[in-house]
Amino acid sequence: MARRTKTDPIPDDFDEHIVDIDVRDEMRTSYLEYAYSVIYSRALPDARDGLKPVQRRILYTMNEMGVRPDRGHVKSARVVGEVMGRLHPHGDGAIYDALVRMVQPWSLRLPLIDGHGNFGSPDDPPAAMRYSECRMAAAALPMTAGIDEDTVDFKPNYDSREFEPVVLPAAFPNLLVNGASGIAVGMATNLAPHNLVEVVQALRHLIAHPQATLDELMRFIPGPDLPTGGKIVGLDGIRDAYETGRGSFRMRASARIQSVTSRRKGIVVTELPHNVGPERVVERIKVLVQTKKLLGIADVKDLTDRTKGLHLVIEIKNSFHAEAILEQLYRQTPMEESFGVNAVALVDGQPRTLGLQQMLRVYLDHRYEVVGRRSAFRRTKAQERLHLVEGLLTAIVDIDEVIQLIRSSDNVDEARTRLMTVFDLTELQTNYILEMPLRRLTRFSKIELEKEQSELARTIEGLTAILEDDTLLRKVVADELTDVAKQHGTPRRTVLLASAGQQVTAAVPVEIADDPCRVLLSSTGLLARTSVDVSSGEHASRAKHDALTSSATTTARGTVGAVTSSGRLVKLDVLDLPSLPTTAQAPNLQGGAPVSEFLALDPGERVVCLTSLSSDSLGLALGTVAGVVKRVQPEMLSHRDSWDVIRLDAGDEVVGGTELLHADDELVFVTSDGQLLHFAASGVRPQGRSGGGVAGVRLAPGATVVFFGSLDPAADNVVVTVAGSSDALPGTEAGTVKVTAFSQYPGKGRGTGGVRCHRFLKGEDRLITAYGGGTPATAAASSGSPVDLPTQAGRRDGSGTPAAQPIAAITGPLRM
Repeated sequence: MARRTKTDPIPDDFDEHIVDIDVRDEMRTSYLEYAYSVIYSRALPDARDGLKPVQRRILYTMNEMGVRPDRGHVKSARVVGEVMGRLHPHGDGAIYDALVRMVQPWSLRLPLIDGHGNFGSPDDPPAAMRYSECRMAAAALPMTAGIDEDTVDFKPNYDSREFEPVVLPAAFPNLLVNGASGIAVGMATNLAPHNLVEVVQALRHLIAHPQATLDELMRFIPGPDLPTGGKIVGLDGIRDAYETGRGSFRMRASARIQSVTSRRKGIVVTELPHNVGPERVVERIKVLVQTKKLLGIADVKDLTDRTKGLHLVIEIKNSFHAEAILEQLYRQTPMEESFGVNAVALVDGQPRTLGLQQMLRVYLDHRYEVVGRRSAFRRTKAQERLHLVEGLLTAIVDIDEVIQLIRSSDNVDEARTRLMTVFDLTELQTNYILEMPLRRLTRFSKIELEKEQSELARTIEGLTAILEDDTLLRKVVADELTDVAKQHGTPRRTVLLASAGQQVTAAVPVEIADDPCRVLLSSTGLLARTSVDVSSGEHASRAKHDALTSSATTTARGTVGAVTSSGRLVKLDVLDLPSLPTTAQAPNLQGGAPVSEFLALDPGERVVCLTSLSSDSLGLALGTVAGVVKRVQPEMLSHRDSWDVIRLDAGDEVVGGTELLHADDELVFVTSDGQLLHFAASGVRPQGRSGGGVAGVRLAPGATVVFFGSLDPAADNVVVTVAGSSDALPGTEAGTVKVTAFSQYPGKGRGTGGVRCHRFLKGEDRLITAYGGGTPATAAASSGSPVDLPTQAGRRDGSGTPAAQPIAAITGPLRM
């Protein structure tokens, strides 16, 4: 047949198939298919593992390639090419962008990929993928753990030649921990990162109390924990987001005012809002200064480096008030930004807006399924192995007959048939025996096989119990979550503030009377002052949503001293501290400001107590981790802006400090091995600034001091001790707590070992924290939320009862 050309006429018998389609129907169908593809295959994360498809494919591919934390880095282009060739139907640009975000510590609270090379900054893009290298981060291993044990379903890839997981096993709640952002068609998602330890605490509480309310869960998860730290101002929007899945909150930079030169003050910014870089802030400040919308700024220096981290210095002209400039910076620059929460994720293949309770429950249901399927898989494997071991044991008992039977057979099929008939073996057992090496035919092999048989039986029994008992299944999930939190959990970085605190809107400070006031320090490291007469009223002993660990009486225009763990005393101007409103109720310390805004602390250094600088004081008592006690002379409390008040040995640090108020005050030590010692403060001779203290409590090898304080022996006092395991990550294990009357503990001489104050249960080997002082004692979690304490126990050396949640601090009434 001759070939037709495009100029040849169409023959009469040509069969045309032209279908008339309404253009509106075609556009509607095509658009819906496109929208469906964007929503389900690109933009929205799955509520179970918190990953978009491209992120899931990257982690799965790296796991299959063996690019794990214990291996060397590989070129990013190799990973991108493997993902694009095998699983992802889109271009390499989208894959590399997703990979980069999983590397950046300022984007994710818990990065899933360990990068080597230039992966950008909050202001700059990364290098090309041919110039960077990557491997799985340690936190990515729990995301893929057990994926080869039939824990999740698989589906065909884009060309149906390979299979990819529908979801990852996800041993930690990645959706909440790392957040998510994406824009689909007609919908979008935006979730803030959270603290892993806090989320695990909430999950464990939900496992134990499936009907837990939102308020109960928010005791564990008070708010987001952003990778870049900073502050969140205003908590109402957070509750709205947790309740409905939609809300907003304000992120604020962490800044402090200090002298940057001998004649000029400045604003030092150390933390910025999430997804805000220093160059963006500097550029905005320059524009405002050039347009005369912001006055009083002399210079802006970006001193950020890998050693100091973020360090932005804004110099203020001498004729301007630094506090007023800082408030203008918050209002007019990215130093304060809003974060809109829109918690949209895929649940059973459908996009849904989820509150906090729904997100936690969806994740727990996923983990229950994963652990159940994994247990069934492992039981099947153990049963198959036990079946073979039993066949081997049968053969070894009559091994001579087995060998003779095999040798007398003409071929393998005949030997197999005769073995199955004579020894009543299955075909699987028979094939395994025929393939068995001769070295297994020893007496020692029989002992090994019998040991393996008993171990397999116990394994099968344990796995069967998990599959048949929901309570045991939940315990396994809770324990695995705790293990992940121990390995990968970190302390909270973002400070939560109920309000912005004191607002300065004028260029001249408002005149404040020099009235008596009290400076307060909370367990979460917030400082504030109150003009209320705290010598009367309920708030002399407690605070809303936080625990008061220390206070000092002074005046509004006076100064107080902050004693740090490194033995320094630093002066604080009271006027610079945010003022809490006068109220008849307990003060809300969430209106305070972090210590870091007023003091430049070294890494690991913390404020342990406050003290007045009055010459009428009886002095300051300090206790160290190594059991040393020192009384500081009153005249040494007013020296210069910062000075050492105790000489510390290498490795030692101040664990507690207290201002002595009465001549008959008692000093109390509690040690990590459960010993308590108290003695009269008058038995410690005051020393000067260079003194290193004297022996306070004698410590057993390996023990340290966990609490030091003072009390009035004539008052009603209690001792609270919290025990746990030294292997547990702080904040992940609730431990056991005991409250005992202080009168149960006899006094001993200074320098002795004291008496036992807590008997450890199985799994406990140390005291996590303790308290000795007035009643009522109050406890708080690391977030500042209150924790209920049990009633007083009779025995001073008894064991504790399980705590409701991990306890970070215990305090009592403020001493007046």
